[in-house]
This record gives sequence, structure tokens and C-alpha cells, in this order.
Amino acid sequence: MKQYRIDLASLILRITLGVMFLAHGFTKLVVFTPAGTAQYFESLGFPGFVGYLTILFEIGSGVLLLLGILTRLVSFLAVIQMVVITYIHSANGWMFTNTGGGFEYPAFMAMTALSLLLLGTGCFSLLPKRYKLINQL
Repeated sequence: MKQYRIDLASLILRITLGVMFLAHGFTKLVVFTPAGTAQYFESLGFPGFVGYLTILFEIGSGVLLLLGILTRLVSFLAVIQMVVITYIHSANGWMFTNTGGGFEYPAFMAMTALSLLLLGTGCFSLLPKRYKLINQL
């Protein structure tokens, strides 16, 4: 029964994080547009291509997490991304209502991704059991 709860917790975290990544990735793609996202990243001091990579990462990661593929690897990369974003937003203060957005949301996402990194995929994934080695990454 204990393992079932761990697998269920992992599934809930995977779905939650996956949906959030898809939502943010598609917002950058459709609303802000790739060119607008690249311009925003340049305004932060990053090369513009990082905006394109971020869109690709967020949409790709969202799909992989929902499917339960490479969960630990995606979570590891997400922790890095969210720690960087937390640092960028730290100058704006804690609350998302502050100008430029606060750092509480990316910090929360970093901890969510870290939790999923520690839990792993769980048994509820679309990969057959013989491919579970992939999810150990």
C-alpha cells in the first residue's frame, strides 16, 4: 500500500508540473510569440536564442512529464531552470503581484521539481515495464 501512495504522489506531481510547463510554454509560443520571448530574454541579458530553447524545453518537458518519460532528467533540468528564474525574480520581492512578478512561484516550482526528481516516475507511466530503465535517468 505504501508504494502505491508514492506512485500516486509521483503521478499527481508529474501531471501538475507537466500542465504548468505546457501552459507556460504555449503562452510564450502563442501569446508572447517566439520573437517576443527572445526579445524579453535579451532584455534580461540572455542571448535571444535562450527564449526559443525555453519554449522548446517547457513544451517538451510538459509532454514528457505527462507521459512519464525521463521524469528524473526533466525534473533535474526543471530545478535548474526554476532556480535561475527564482534568482532573476528575487529582485522583485516575494509576491507575484509585485512589478515584474515575485519569486515565490518559481521557487515553489523548483521545490515541486525537486520533489519529483526524488520520487521518480512511479508505476503510472505510458512506458512498458521493460523501458523503466529510461526513467531511472
